[in-house]
Amino acid sequence: MKIGQKPMGRIMPNKRIPAQRQDLSPLIEEYLSYLCSVRGMAERTLEAYRLDIARFVVYCKKQGIAAEVAASQDVQRFLVDISAEDKAAVTVNRALASIRGFYRWLVRLGYRKDNPAGVLPSRKTPKTLPVFLWVEEMAVFAALPEYSHILWPLRDTALILTMYSGGLRISEVVSLAVQAVEGDLRSARVIGKGDKERYVFFSDEAAEALEAYLPARREKINQRVPTNQLFINQKGEGISVSGVRWIIGQYTQRSGLQKQVHPHSLRHSFAAHLVNAGCDVRVVQALLGHESIATTQRYTHVNMERLKAVYAKAHPHGGKKPGEGSTNQGTSADGTKEGLTGSTTGGTIQ
Repeated sequence: MKIGQKPMGRIMPNKRIPAQRQDLSPLIEEYLSYLCSVRGMAERTLEAYRLDIARFVVYCKKQGIAAEVAASQDVQRFLVDISAEDKAAVTVNRALASIRGFYRWLVRLGYRKDNPAGVLPSRKTPKTLPVFLWVEEMAVFAALPEYSHILWPLRDTALILTMYSGGLRISEVVSLAVQAVEGDLRSARVIGKGDKERYVFFSDEAAEALEAYLPARREKINQRVPTNQLFINQKGEGISVSGVRWIIGQYTQRSGLQKQVHPHSLRHSFAAHLVNAGCDVRVVQALLGHESIATTQRYTHVNMERLKAVYAKAHPHGGKKPGEGSTNQGTSADGTKEGLTGSTTGGTIQ
């Protein structure tokens, strides 16, 4: 891509910094501008950083100091106050990251010699697996628009399959431009976090769904305010993030699945299915657009948890208390039967 050329994979809104607030100094505003224009930070993340720093500024004022000159113990006491409010560890860690980043920037520009937040450890967070659908559940969910006869089935089938087979974030599917989808409808160029470009690929089912949806989209597009967004609402205008959440929510209510499915659950499902199928984690990382391999590696735990569940239910001694009898069949995590052959000591999972 040439310098100055706008990528076609995303409808590029005018990036803005959230409105200034009186409790933030020009130096802090300059740091937030840096995050927006240089680091390419997403608006929602930028707003979270702003709120965290603004809250720290208010705390420092109550202590009679300026946030720019606060010491390590001031940051520590601020984090303790947040924790005392029953804030989740992830919220405390985000606040620490926001403050730590601000001081790191001050040190880099020579405004400070030290980073008072740099020595503070992050809180331990519970390791939870992301909510995702097994392959069988995903097939059921993707078929819901066709059989539910609600909303706009052609669009919704294409939307669900595009998000799932491409592993797209909700912001990526909302901003995906028609021009970004290749001619055969099996790949597209998207712009993810930090304005990083990557190619994603769509399954045959997703391509067929897009092929069925596009003529209906052309008929419904609002000619007074035409949009390049691939997915539109019933008014013929570009679909919004909240609109996608609402659509997925409607189908979740009708799915009968004992899971709270969100748009990001489709991305989690994409990653979990690839890892379970033996795909190299580095490849999955590239397809997801993850900056850190550690973020992708959590999906390997999904496979391990399933193996544990199969073992516990299927193995003669797996998860059974002494004296309990063994059965010749167990049930896997996806509800299918796992048969056992051989003796108690030599049985194997089929």
